Amino acid sequence: MNEFDHVIVNSRHNEDHILSISPSRRTFLSTSVGLLGLFSVPSDLLAQSKKPVAWGGLTKAFTFESVPMSQSRDNISLPMGYRWSVVAAWGDPINGKFPHISYDVNESAQKQAMQFGMHHDGCAFFEDANSKTKGLWVVNHEYTDDGLLHPEGMRVWGKEQVTKSQAAHGVTVAHIQKSSTGMWEVVDGPYARRVTGYSPCRVSGPAAGHALMKTAADPQGQLILGTLNNCANGVTPWGTYLTCEENINGYFVKTGEPTKEEARIGINNKGFGYRWQEFDERFNVDKTPNEPNRFGWVVEIDPRNPHAAPTKRTALGRFKHEGAEVTIAKDGRVVVYMGDDQAGEYVYRYVSKKKYLPGNAEHNAQLLDEGTLFVAQFGKEGSGTWVALVHGQDGLTKENGFEDQAYILINARLAADFVKATPMDRAEWVTVHPKTKEVYVALTNNALRGDRFPVDDANPRAKNSFGHIVRWRPQDFDAASKNFYWEIFTLAGDPKSSQENLQGNIRGDVFGSPDGLWFDKRGILWTQTDISTSTLGKGPYTGITNNMMFAADPVTKEFRRFLIGPNGCEITGVDMTSDYKTMFINIQHPGETASERSDPKSPKAVSTWPDQEKFSRPRSATIAIWREDGKPVGA
Repeated sequence: MNEFDHVIVNSRHNEDHILSISPSRRTFLSTSVGLLGLFSVPSDLLAQSKKPVAWGGLTKAFTFESVPMSQSRDNISLPMGYRWSVVAAWGDPINGKFPHISYDVNESAQKQAMQFGMHHDGCAFFEDANSKTKGLWVVNHEYTDDGLLHPEGMRVWGKEQVTKSQAAHGVTVAHIQKSSTGMWEVVDGPYARRVTGYSPCRVSGPAAGHALMKTAADPQGQLILGTLNNCANGVTPWGTYLTCEENINGYFVKTGEPTKEEARIGINNKGFGYRWQEFDERFNVDKTPNEPNRFGWVVEIDPRNPHAAPTKRTALGRFKHEGAEVTIAKDGRVVVYMGDDQAGEYVYRYVSKKKYLPGNAEHNAQLLDEGTLFVAQFGKEGSGTWVALVHGQDGLTKENGFEDQAYILINARLAADFVKATPMDRAEWVTVHPKTKEVYVALTNNALRGDRFPVDDANPRAKNSFGHIVRWRPQDFDAASKNFYWEIFTLAGDPKSSQENLQGNIRGDVFGSPDGLWFDKRGILWTQTDISTSTLGKGPYTGITNNMMFAADPVTKEFRRFLIGPNGCEITGVDMTSDYKTMFINIQHPGETASERSDPKSPKAVSTWPDQEKFSRPRSATIAIWREDGKPVGA
């Protein structure tokens, strides 16, 4: 989801920020390891892990040729020998039985709450035991295009339209399986459910029950209705799903002057035009001033326990969460890496107090409630430090305006400002290499770099329209270490352009605005782009008319184009079966206009994907991708 590409064009992308610093960088060379298990980390290098060491060589990792740019069209383009099919689109029944979306989208809110929601984003496949062809598909629904959601768009507006919009948000849990024809489809099962913008969610961790979390409807501050703007995701070792609330400020409107806390998360008198506050007082900040504090969290869902309420884990901090990448430290503690997706925001890390215990569900269910939230400083000469956001440390005291630990977590951005974290160029997905444990973060773009935010070593380009990817190696290869070594993995752009190729490190195909970032267990880095609709085909993106997906080699830094999406879409969300023979990805908002709200009466359709002329409106969808020869996808 584009939070910031152009300052003027999209009103819900107009976000302000306060603090900026300019640390510098020295490129490090990381440990020798091969993709696809061809190499391992030698023990002598492990002993030297505090020192930069060189990457090793690699034979050719990919067996597919890049999809030509000339194949851009209103459909899915894949390498030769690959096929795809839709698994589930907006409006499909979550159990394969209820009625599908009607041609005129005249569904009630109640029916929408039993169908896949809008704008698929982060996702995960939870395989059934002893099966690679059946499991639970869990997918986020980030936001709604109300022009498409309702028969008359927003021309007719009332309580029913607001409730339907809320029902199209949240998360879907559905059973999917590979049929006898080789296609993946939604089937009935006991775990199918929807989590919506009004589903009851528990609150846990240090902010639970705090005064800032209480409302007249919830005087205990323990139960929140709904999860919103569910962007990227994470998966825990104990089998739960983490959905991340991102641009929550856009649902709220305050007519009066916002407080510093409200302004810092982006609350204002306009919102993003959802108009929920007109028929649901929760989103009128003048009447319910604490309601915004109840959104902007990482929410844990147990996909195999439909009776358990989703849990908002406040120990992980409140900001515009893009994702939550989970890994395990050397001593067994849980580490969660998170990006805050807005221009000039930060990269965060959470470290649990207790250790992960395989098979101990009761113990593991508390691991995201007790721990420490950190924010990153990308320092000089490739050095990096995690600064704890803990009450009483580094000036985070009552005297300096930080009342207690709950206040710090609710207002994590203010705390990160105070300790001088490094403002980044829109930190989006974070992913961990399965073998080296090095960490990669996608920095989509930042038109204000060099203006509001000074150029620095970790963000070296002014008016950074193409974005870049930064990676780091924790000291001693331990995710819980205070220090890390970092480098710029790649500056996105055109490898043939000397202006964009500042470091000479762009290899392979041209790409820009990296967003989705994910390692499969073989070590292939999959990168998905989110160039805004208002930018595609214009300015630096002239000639790039559709968003894409790439496979990248972390050793050679080669990016190879694997997929081109339909018109107006974003490519986002990815997972694979454990045998690598099926890949699942999401196609979000096909046909999106520059305004990000469609006019259902307009005769000019940007996209008719995936139904072509069989349905009146484009639909976000999950697709399955496989090879005709039955071999693993990608390599």
